[in-house]
Amino acid sequence: MHPTLAFIGGGNMASAILGGLRRAGRPADAFLVVEPFESQRARLHAEFGVTALAAPDPRLADASMVIWAVKPQLFAEAAAPAAPWIAQALHLSVMAGIRSASLVQAAGTERVVRSMPNTPALIGQGIAGLYARDAVTELDRAEVDAVLAPTGRTVWVEREDDLDAVTALSGSGPAYFFYVVEAMIQAGLDLGLHETQARELALATCGGAAALALQSGEPVSTLRERVTSKGGTTHAALESLRADGVGEAVQRAVRAAAARAAELGRAG
Repeated sequence: MHPTLAFIGGGNMASAILGGLRRAGRPADAFLVVEPFESQRARLHAEFGVTALAAPDPRLADASMVIWAVKPQLFAEAAAPAAPWIAQALHLSVMAGIRSASLVQAAGTERVVRSMPNTPALIGQGIAGLYARDAVTELDRAEVDAVLAPTGRTVWVEREDDLDAVTALSGSGPAYFFYVVEAMIQAGLDLGLHETQARELALATCGGAAALALQSGEPVSTLRERVTSKGGTTHAALESLRADGVGEAVQRAVRAAAARAAELGRAG
Protein backbone atom coordinates (compact mmCIF):
# COMPACT_ATOMS: atom_id res chain seq x y z
CA MET A 1 0.00 0.00 0.00
CA HIS A 2 1.29 3.46 -0.87
CA PRO A 3 1.33 6.10 1.88
CA THR A 4 -1.54 8.58 1.66
CA LEU A 5 -0.38 10.99 4.37
CA ALA A 6 3.17 12.28 4.62
CA PHE A 7 4.41 14.30 7.57
CA ILE A 8 7.33 16.68 7.29
CA GLY A 9 8.42 16.69 10.92
CA GLY A 10 7.51 14.16 13.58
CA GLY A 11 7.20 16.19 16.78
CA ASN A 12 4.35 16.62 19.26
CA MET A 13 1.67 17.92 16.90
CA ALA A 14 2.49 15.39 14.18
CA SER A 15 2.35 12.66 16.83
CA ALA A 16 -1.03 13.91 18.07
CA ILE A 17 -2.51 13.72 14.56
CA LEU A 18 -0.77 10.47 13.69
CA GLY A 19 -1.73 8.80 16.96
CA GLY A 20 -5.35 9.83 16.64
CA LEU A 21 -5.60 8.48 13.11
CA ARG A 22 -3.91 5.21 14.07
CA ARG A 23 -6.34 4.78 16.98
CA ALA A 24 -9.19 5.51 14.57
CA GLY A 25 -8.12 2.54 12.46
CA ARG A 26 -5.89 3.91 9.70
CA PRO A 27 -3.14 1.37 8.95
CA ALA A 28 0.51 2.15 9.68
CA ASP A 29 1.50 1.77 6.03
CA ALA A 30 -0.80 4.67 5.11
CA PHE A 31 1.76 7.07 6.65
CA LEU A 32 5.22 8.34 5.91
CA VAL A 33 7.17 10.68 8.20
CA VAL A 34 10.27 12.68 7.36
CA GLU A 35 12.12 13.27 10.64
CA PRO A 36 15.86 14.04 10.76
CA PHE A 37 16.42 13.02 14.40
CA GLU A 38 17.17 9.31 14.79
CA SER A 39 15.75 9.01 18.31
CA GLN A 40 12.48 10.56 17.16
CA ARG A 41 12.29 8.24 14.14
CA ALA A 42 12.77 5.25 16.43
CA ARG A 43 10.01 6.49 18.74
CA LEU A 44 7.56 7.03 15.86
CA HIS A 45 8.20 3.54 14.51
CA ALA A 46 7.94 1.92 17.95
CA GLU A 47 4.80 3.81 18.96
CA PHE A 48 2.86 3.91 15.69
CA GLY A 49 4.53 1.35 13.42
CA VAL A 50 5.06 3.93 10.67
CA THR A 51 7.92 4.38 8.25
CA ALA A 52 10.11 7.31 9.28
CA LEU A 53 12.76 8.65 6.90
CA ALA A 54 15.83 10.69 7.73
CA ALA A 55 15.37 12.74 4.54
CA PRO A 56 12.77 13.10 1.76
CA ASP A 57 12.80 10.56 -1.04
CA PRO A 58 10.57 9.63 -4.05
CA ARG A 59 8.07 7.83 -1.80
CA LEU A 60 6.68 11.28 -0.96
CA ALA A 61 5.21 11.39 -4.47
CA ASP A 62 2.62 8.79 -3.44
CA ALA A 63 1.12 10.98 -0.70
CA SER A 64 -2.24 12.63 -1.34
CA MET A 65 -1.70 15.00 1.62
CA VAL A 66 1.48 16.48 3.06
CA ILE A 67 1.30 17.76 6.64
CA TRP A 68 3.92 20.35 7.59
CA ALA A 69 4.82 20.00 11.26
CA VAL A 70 8.37 21.31 11.57
CA LYS A 71 9.43 24.26 13.68
CA PRO A 72 8.81 27.44 11.65
CA GLN A 73 12.49 28.40 11.67
CA LEU A 74 13.33 25.04 10.06
CA PHE A 75 10.69 25.28 7.32
CA ALA A 76 12.92 26.49 4.47
CA GLU A 77 15.57 23.88 5.30
CA ALA A 78 12.96 21.10 5.38
CA ALA A 79 11.09 22.24 2.26
CA ALA A 80 13.93 22.38 -0.25
CA PRO A 81 14.75 18.63 -0.38
CA ALA A 82 11.05 17.66 -0.33
CA ALA A 83 10.01 19.95 -3.19
CA PRO A 84 10.63 17.56 -6.14
CA TRP A 85 7.98 15.09 -4.93
CA ILE A 86 5.13 17.04 -3.33
CA ALA A 87 3.44 19.27 -5.93
CA GLN A 88 0.64 16.74 -6.52
CA ALA A 89 -0.55 16.73 -2.90
CA LEU A 90 -2.91 18.75 -0.75
CA HIS A 91 -0.84 20.59 1.85
CA LEU A 92 -1.80 21.17 5.48
CA SER A 93 0.43 23.28 7.72
CA VAL A 94 0.33 23.22 11.51
CA MET A 95 3.31 25.60 11.69
CA ALA A 96 2.83 28.94 13.44
CA GLY A 97 3.66 32.08 11.52
CA ILE A 98 4.44 30.62 8.06
CA ARG A 99 2.07 32.30 5.59
CA SER A 100 0.30 30.28 2.91
CA ALA A 101 2.16 32.10 0.12
CA SER A 102 5.43 30.68 1.46
CA LEU A 103 3.90 27.20 1.44
CA VAL A 104 2.67 27.67 -2.14
CA GLN A 105 6.16 28.66 -3.25
CA ALA A 106 7.80 25.75 -1.44
CA ALA A 107 5.26 23.09 -2.43
CA GLY A 108 4.61 24.13 -6.03
CA THR A 109 0.81 24.07 -5.61
CA GLU A 110 -2.00 26.39 -4.54
CA ARG A 111 -3.79 23.57 -2.68
CA VAL A 112 -2.67 24.80 0.73
CA VAL A 113 -4.49 24.91 4.08
CA ARG A 114 -3.05 26.63 7.14
CA SER A 115 -4.01 25.43 10.59
CA MET A 116 -3.50 26.98 14.02
CA PRO A 117 -3.99 24.17 16.56
CA ASN A 118 -3.43 24.27 20.31
CA THR A 119 -1.82 21.93 22.81
CA PRO A 120 -5.00 20.19 24.06
CA ALA A 121 -4.88 18.49 20.65
CA LEU A 122 -2.38 16.16 22.32
CA ILE A 123 -5.29 14.58 24.27
CA GLY A 124 -7.95 14.99 21.55
CA GLN A 125 -9.44 18.11 23.17
CA GLY A 126 -7.94 20.79 20.96
CA ILE A 127 -9.43 23.32 18.59
CA ALA A 128 -7.79 24.45 15.36
CA GLY A 129 -8.47 27.50 13.22
CA LEU A 130 -8.18 26.76 9.49
CA TYR A 131 -7.70 28.90 6.39
CA ALA A 132 -7.81 27.55 2.82
CA ARG A 133 -6.41 29.05 -0.37
CA ASP A 134 -8.88 29.45 -3.23
CA ALA A 135 -7.65 26.31 -5.02
CA VAL A 136 -8.68 24.12 -2.07
CA THR A 137 -11.91 22.27 -2.88
CA GLU A 138 -14.76 21.30 -0.56
CA LEU A 139 -13.53 17.72 -0.80
CA ASP A 140 -10.08 18.90 0.27
CA ARG A 141 -11.60 20.72 3.25
CA ALA A 142 -13.49 17.59 4.25
CA GLU A 143 -10.27 15.57 4.13
CA VAL A 144 -8.50 18.13 6.33
CA ASP A 145 -11.38 18.00 8.82
CA ALA A 146 -11.17 14.20 8.85
CA VAL A 147 -7.41 14.25 9.46
CA LEU A 148 -7.71 16.72 12.34
CA ALA A 149 -10.87 15.22 13.88
CA PRO A 150 -8.97 12.98 16.33
CA THR A 151 -7.28 16.08 17.79
CA GLY A 152 -10.50 17.99 18.53
CA ARG A 153 -12.63 20.64 16.84
CA THR A 154 -12.01 22.79 13.77
CA VAL A 155 -13.13 26.31 12.87
CA TRP A 156 -12.66 27.67 9.32
CA VAL A 157 -11.93 31.36 8.77
CA GLU A 158 -12.33 33.28 5.52
CA ARG A 159 -9.26 35.54 5.74
CA GLU A 160 -5.71 34.41 6.41
CA ASP A 161 -5.18 37.42 8.68
CA ASP A 162 -7.90 35.99 10.95
CA LEU A 163 -5.45 33.25 11.92
CA ASP A 164 -3.56 35.89 13.89
CA ALA A 165 -6.65 36.32 16.05
CA VAL A 166 -7.04 32.53 16.28
CA THR A 167 -3.41 32.28 17.38
CA ALA A 168 -3.96 34.90 20.05
CA LEU A 169 -7.24 33.48 21.34
CA SER A 170 -6.97 29.69 21.16
CA GLY A 171 -3.39 28.98 20.08
CA SER A 172 -1.90 30.86 23.01
CA GLY A 173 -5.05 30.56 25.12
CA PRO A 174 -4.07 27.43 27.09
CA ALA A 175 -1.19 29.43 28.59
CA TYR A 176 -3.62 32.13 29.80
CA PHE A 177 -5.75 29.42 31.40
CA PHE A 178 -2.76 27.82 33.12
CA TYR A 179 -1.66 31.24 34.38
CA VAL A 180 -5.06 31.88 35.97
CA VAL A 181 -5.18 28.36 37.44
CA GLU A 182 -1.73 28.88 38.96
CA ALA A 183 -3.03 31.99 40.68
CA MET A 184 -6.16 30.18 41.90
CA ILE A 185 -4.06 27.35 43.32
CA GLN A 186 -1.77 29.80 45.09
CA ALA A 187 -4.79 31.56 46.59
CA GLY A 188 -6.04 28.22 47.86
CA LEU A 189 -2.65 27.54 49.46
CA ASP A 190 -2.64 30.99 51.05
CA LEU A 191 -6.06 30.21 52.54
CA GLY A 192 -4.78 27.00 54.14
CA LEU A 193 -5.55 24.22 51.63
CA HIS A 194 -3.02 21.52 50.80
CA GLU A 195 -1.50 21.73 47.29
CA THR A 196 -3.24 18.59 46.02
CA GLN A 197 -6.58 19.91 47.29
CA ALA A 198 -6.09 23.36 45.78
CA ARG A 199 -5.00 21.92 42.41
CA GLU A 200 -7.89 19.47 42.19
CA LEU A 201 -10.46 22.09 43.19
CA ALA A 202 -9.12 24.71 40.75
CA LEU A 203 -8.79 22.39 37.76
CA ALA A 204 -12.11 20.60 38.30
CA THR A 205 -13.87 23.93 38.68
CA CYS A 206 -12.40 25.36 35.49
CA GLY A 207 -12.95 22.15 33.52
CA GLY A 208 -16.52 21.82 34.75
CA ALA A 209 -17.33 25.46 34.01
CA ALA A 210 -15.99 25.09 30.45
CA ALA A 211 -18.01 21.90 29.93
CA LEU A 212 -21.16 23.60 31.24
CA ALA A 213 -20.69 26.56 28.90
CA LEU A 214 -20.11 24.29 25.90
CA GLN A 215 -23.20 22.22 26.62
CA SER A 216 -25.60 25.03 27.51
CA GLY A 217 -25.15 27.23 24.44
CA GLU A 218 -26.23 30.24 26.53
CA PRO A 219 -24.13 33.41 26.66
CA VAL A 220 -21.24 33.08 29.07
CA SER A 221 -22.40 36.30 30.73
CA THR A 222 -25.73 34.63 31.58
CA LEU A 223 -23.96 31.68 33.19
CA ARG A 224 -21.80 34.10 35.18
CA GLU A 225 -24.83 36.04 36.40
CA ARG A 226 -26.49 32.84 37.64
CA VAL A 227 -23.56 32.16 39.95
CA THR A 228 -23.47 35.74 41.24
CA SER A 229 -25.79 36.80 44.05
CA LYS A 230 -25.81 40.47 44.99
CA GLY A 231 -23.71 40.88 48.10
CA GLY A 232 -22.51 37.25 48.03
CA THR A 233 -19.06 35.71 47.83
CA THR A 234 -18.91 35.55 44.02
CA HIS A 235 -20.05 39.17 43.79
CA ALA A 236 -17.23 40.20 46.12
CA ALA A 237 -14.67 38.37 44.01
CA LEU A 238 -15.96 39.80 40.71
CA GLU A 239 -15.99 43.34 42.09
CA SER A 240 -12.34 42.85 43.07
CA LEU A 241 -11.51 41.62 39.56
CA ARG A 242 -13.30 44.59 38.00
CA ALA A 243 -11.52 47.03 40.28
CA ASP A 244 -8.19 45.57 39.21
CA GLY A 245 -9.12 45.84 35.53
CA VAL A 246 -8.68 42.10 34.92
CA GLY A 247 -11.10 41.97 31.98
CA GLU A 248 -9.32 44.79 30.18
CA ALA A 249 -5.94 43.21 30.97
CA VAL A 250 -7.00 39.93 29.36
CA GLN A 251 -8.19 41.76 26.25
CA ARG A 252 -4.89 43.65 26.05
CA ALA A 253 -2.99 40.38 26.39
CA VAL A 254 -4.92 38.76 23.52
CA ARG A 255 -4.36 41.84 21.33
CA ALA A 256 -0.62 41.73 22.14
CA ALA A 257 -0.48 38.08 21.08
CA ALA A 258 -2.34 38.87 17.84
CA ALA A 259 0.06 41.72 17.05
CA ARG A 260 3.04 39.45 17.65
CA ALA A 261 1.50 36.71 15.44
CA ALA A 262 1.10 39.23 12.62
CA GLU A 263 4.69 40.40 13.10
CA LEU A 264 6.02 36.85 12.95
CA GLY A 265 3.94 36.18 9.87
CA ARG A 266 5.45 39.16 8.06
CA ALA A 267 8.92 37.95 9.04
CA GLY A 268 8.10 34.41 7.82
